[in-house]
Amino acid sequence: MTGQYSIRNGLSLILVPGNENTLSARAYTMGDTFHGVGCATAIFGKWHLGGAPQSLPTAHGFDEYYGIPPDTSWDEATYATTMALTRSSETPYADLVAKGPKMVEATLSAPLHDVRPFTPEVRAEVDFELVDKSIDFIKRQHAAGKPFFLYLPFSMGHVPNLPAKEFAGKSRIGNYGDKIMEGDYHIGQILDALKGLGVDANTIVIFASDNGPYGEVAREFGNWGTPDMGNSGPFRGELGEATEGAIRTFAFIRWPGHVKPDTTSYAMFSIMDFLPTLASIVGGAMPTDRPIDGVDQSDVLFGRSAVGHRERLLSFIGPQLVAERWKQWRIYFTDVHPTGIGPQRQPGLESASAPMAGYPKVYNIEMDPHEDLNVMALFGWVTDPALEGVEAYERSVKEHPNPPAPNITAFGKGG
Repeated sequence: MTGQYSIRNGLSLILVPGNENTLSARAYTMGDTFHGVGCATAIFGKWHLGGAPQSLPTAHGFDEYYGIPPDTSWDEATYATTMALTRSSETPYADLVAKGPKMVEATLSAPLHDVRPFTPEVRAEVDFELVDKSIDFIKRQHAAGKPFFLYLPFSMGHVPNLPAKEFAGKSRIGNYGDKIMEGDYHIGQILDALKGLGVDANTIVIFASDNGPYGEVAREFGNWGTPDMGNSGPFRGELGEATEGAIRTFAFIRWPGHVKPDTTSYAMFSIMDFLPTLASIVGGAMPTDRPIDGVDQSDVLFGRSAVGHRERLLSFIGPQLVAERWKQWRIYFTDVHPTGIGPQRQPGLESASAPMAGYPKVYNIEMDPHEDLNVMALFGWVTDPALEGVEAYERSVKEHPNPPAPNITAFGKGG
């Protein structure tokens, strides 16, 4: 949303209850960019950047917002159920639901208000609702002759995957497969709506995932013996780590007449790059009073460059700079590894990290996508260009200090 590393906004861990970090009023987002060039703007789904008034999407350029609680994620629909395991003798389940998370809505610069409880039943059908609202928004803007920016962060693929009744059992591989099938249907609905209005050729459609799979940690979310988890393919890791499989994902980009169909690019492209790239396409302004870590990658989209304008990407966990991708090399400054053994093995968000003993680990992703062979001793020279990126980041922080990083385990230390 901001074109910056999340740590620059104090948001380098997933927001959870008890975490006071939230998007600041000063943040500049995609909503601000598109609103600034005269587009109608809307978000339907998940925001997860904070529920404080200054953090809401409607405080950052979005005309319309409807979705789940803005300071948490899709799994909050299950909170009343899991709270009942502990509080069943104290609080009736109906009261837990009534006091629990709510679907919410707001308009530009207006306060947030509750719509209805966000329950597992609502969660299962929510993508149908989000798509209906999205298509209605598109039709309204088309009728008004107004260009639009729609941000539609679906629930599909995010644990716990609760398929709608129309898709339950369809995939034969459990909730995860059912929800992916449902998601494919919803994407078709959006594309059909654009085509039906005759605007599909003049609309940029981006479908992307923001991180790798929520893997082994999510196995208990499964049903009928099928774990609720994706797969990082040949790459190592899952959501919550700094490994290639944790952050490497796909994006489909469609713009007839501009983005050549049936082409593939393996250029390093960060999700932060979408803001400056789209701003350059629509003639939007970018702030000049802060570091922007995203780069304009329109040359990649339009086939003018095979490698693009990004050659490095830093990875943070909380306050720590733990890894860097430089060209085909992945360099670790902190050792990230699963905790526990056997059935209690916990990778991803529950993994442990420890400082290295002076030297980083280095992997060649093209040769060794699973990161099995540390080649630091053979390719020690890689650390020199890699550290140039770290030093550039550190210089930027001296001029533009980061707010405190999130931490709900370091008490009395400003966390």
